Amino acid sequence: MEPGTPKRIPRGRVGRVAPLAGLAGRTAGEAVVASLRKKRGTGDAEAFHARNAERYAQRLGHSRGVLLKAGQIMSMVIPESGVEGDHRGIYRRAFAKLFDNAPPMPAAVAVRTIEAELGRPLTDLFASFDPKPLAAASIGQVHAATLHDGTRVAVKVQYPGVEQAIRADLANTQLLGTFVQLILTVVPNMSRMDVRAIAREISERIGEEIDYLAEAENQREFAAAYRGHPFIRIPEVHDELTTRRVLTMQFDNGIRYDEATRAPQELRDRWAEAIYRFVWEGLARLGINNSDAHPGNFLFHSDGSVTFLDFGCVKRFSTDQVEIFLGIFRYLLEGDAEGLHRWAVESGYLDPQAAVDPRDLLALVRNTYVYLTEPQPFTFTPEFVSAMWREAFCGPQKEVMRKLSSPAWNTMLMRMGTGTFAVWGGLRATGHWKALLEESWFDGPVVGDYGRLSAEFWAART
Repeated sequence: MEPGTPKRIPRGRVGRVAPLAGLAGRTAGEAVVASLRKKRGTGDAEAFHARNAERYAQRLGHSRGVLLKAGQIMSMVIPESGVEGDHRGIYRRAFAKLFDNAPPMPAAVAVRTIEAELGRPLTDLFASFDPKPLAAASIGQVHAATLHDGTRVAVKVQYPGVEQAIRADLANTQLLGTFVQLILTVVPNMSRMDVRAIAREISERIGEEIDYLAEAENQREFAAAYRGHPFIRIPEVHDELTTRRVLTMQFDNGIRYDEATRAPQELRDRWAEAIYRFVWEGLARLGINNSDAHPGNFLFHSDGSVTFLDFGCVKRFSTDQVEIFLGIFRYLLEGDAEGLHRWAVESGYLDPQAAVDPRDLLALVRNTYVYLTEPQPFTFTPEFVSAMWREAFCGPQKEVMRKLSSPAWNTMLMRMGTGTFAVWGGLRATGHWKALLEESWFDGPVVGDYGRLSAEFWAART
């Protein structure tokens, strides 16, 4: 093998799915044994969960493409969900490695890819190119560079062979079906979720991520919508330096999430509100949602603005879908148990034959969105986020959760929700969340300076 060439990505259907499928069988069996040992007062449940989480992370971390991307999605769902007992931190620490520690490809391979895609020597394309990547993820990595006119850019380069591997994976319905089934094994109270429909939804989103031209088009759409916004930044795409496997964009030099969590409280609160307005207010206004809310996709600035990165996973919603999504908050804020129950049945979240007391359904929703019903302003913390999901999946209304289902199109909203909650928790952000919801979704009064600035921005564009 040529020096500097990454390890070959296995493309065979059986070869790609076998480690994951075998893992599912072993961990399911081990879970039974651990449960029996726990009841008998023997064995080490914490050690079991640690081995389990590390095994998932290691198996997924050594696979490029769908398996690693699947593991990243899993890492946003499992840690704050229905994992039994006090073991969520074990899963969080294990899966967190999948975000920032993906092994980078050698610089020589990245350079060859860029030159092959753009058809010119690197020195003709850039005045300077940093061989050390800024970030390495599941599908590609990002390098800083400078154009000959002095413009700083970020160059996203896809790993060689990853597109073929992902397309082979996406053609293998057993792979993603097994992955979703693993989620349902770890989170048993989500057992009514439609495995096949969710697998198709994930497949569609990941399929779009491997085409950087599609990602560039998404990014241009968001950049056009927010160009000139006072606190939301979207890097502009350099079309002439972008292909299916190379994406070149404006460089933005903000601080990363870890440093942001140590910033002054006032600044963290402003960043959290900027994220809220991009994610949820943006969904209300534009009907589109950038669904990849892991911490590496934000850059934070000292003026309170936030740069949003990575537009490979974008979901577009119909007006009807947005209205269905809004129903849960409308009836929650009104405290209307009967209306909420009727909405859940009509929108397909609840089988009309299911024996669910409307009061229990409202209690479940209140426990899930307690940050909207508690006295305001409300502060997110990592401990609160963990407790919120634990209450939803393992609390008194867990049997209600077990009877609920969810349309496949809601999968990416769930992913965005879990991601933003986790980010706000890490920032320990305080906000008037109920008022923000009422402003952005139900024509409530404008909230604070950011509300005024946002309203002025959108008014000027109509």
